[in-house]
Amino acid sequence: MITKLQAWGNSQGLRLPKALLTALQIEPGASVEIGLSPGKDAIILKPVVVAPRVRGRHRIEDLVAAMPKDYKVAEFNWDTQGRETW
Repeated sequence: MITKLQAWGNSQGLRLPKALLTALQIEPGASVEIGLSPGKDAIILKPVVVAPRVRGRHRIEDLVAAMPKDYKVAEFNWDTQGRETW
């Protein structure tokens, strides 16, 4: 397939056909690695596998693993402090 290099702001860009993106399993907005072939005569485009984001700094699995083995669950009676109705 042949496509044109086009101006895009202060850069140049290529539109990649949907069939090519589907074959590479790249979704719009995905991160990709772009580079030159060893002979510097071809552009290599590879999808980047990004680790899933974890909310916060800790994973629940790590927190549970760090709990003492003899940990016992206990209830605490907070009582009412204001106009709460239960």
